[in-house]
Amino acid sequence: MNTKTNYLGLELPHPFIAGAGPLADSIDSARKVEDAGAAAIIMRSLFEEQIQAEAMATHHAMNQHSESFAEAGNYFPDPEEYVIGPDQYLEHLQRIKERVSIPVIGSLNGFTAGGWLEYAKLIEQAGADALELNVYYVAIDARESADDVEQRTIDMVREVHESLKIPLAVKLSPFYTALPHFAARLEEAGANGLVLFNRFFESDIDIEELSVVSGMHLSDSSELLLRLRWLAILSGTLNRCSLAVTGGVHTAVDAIKAVMCGASAVQMVSSLLRLGPDQIQTVLNEMVAWMEEKEYDSIDQMRGSMNIERSPNPREYARVNYIHILHTWQV
Repeated sequence: MNTKTNYLGLELPHPFIAGAGPLADSIDSARKVEDAGAAAIIMRSLFEEQIQAEAMATHHAMNQHSESFAEAGNYFPDPEEYVIGPDQYLEHLQRIKERVSIPVIGSLNGFTAGGWLEYAKLIEQAGADALELNVYYVAIDARESADDVEQRTIDMVREVHESLKIPLAVKLSPFYTALPHFAARLEEAGANGLVLFNRFFESDIDIEELSVVSGMHLSDSSELLLRLRWLAILSGTLNRCSLAVTGGVHTAVDAIKAVMCGASAVQMVSSLLRLGPDQIQTVLNEMVAWMEEKEYDSIDQMRGSMNIERSPNPREYARVNYIHILHTWQV
């Protein structure tokens, strides 16, 4: 069975990647992920706010009487909230590259065009095989248009692409009004791949303490459905971008669905945190067994077989699905 896949121009033995998170926080854990069979590993994100806060702290140290830092510093989380600082991030990435043989992908997380994007080049110089640019942004300003949001991201992608020789993946949210058009613009700006989707962690309200409460909740397979729709749509429309799925892949069935809809890579995080890195090999073995039973020869043969161009009922990915569900619901 040929399970090889090409993601971002990287030739991988199979689609399963350890996604961005704590799995690469130490050399030992990164090596365990490699030993468990991961095709690649993605570093925890380095945040725009971290880079800016460190730069401002340096400026403050050099200008003790500046008043601007005290005010601006209130916008940044405390340094203790970050696992690793910008300089340590680069050193850690370099050490991991020296100790594992699988591709190591760096991750930058932000939402504005600015000096922090220079870290893309530094991540490349530290040895990363590719970069994942995670654009995590919640539009809350009524004066900001959808075009403003999209254009800022396009500018970021173009700037980073022009500075790099390694491949660039852009990790998106699903909350764009015309995602296929936006995805095509990202491809034109230089994105080599798109990752669907980053998870927006929703806030709750404590009605007794009158406070906003947030917390970390691992994904489950139910989150995959939104990603399947857009994998199927985008894989049938984009020309060059490879697609990865992240969020909701826990079983071989989940992975098979993602590949059928067009994914070249399958990122796993929550499942590995719950069950350990060996879950990668378990899911891979189960997927291979299913493919052999169904007489598939390769991942390439299966990929995109259920996307919007090749599905026997492509209209189910659009409005007709909504109408069908509502009109067949009975009490």
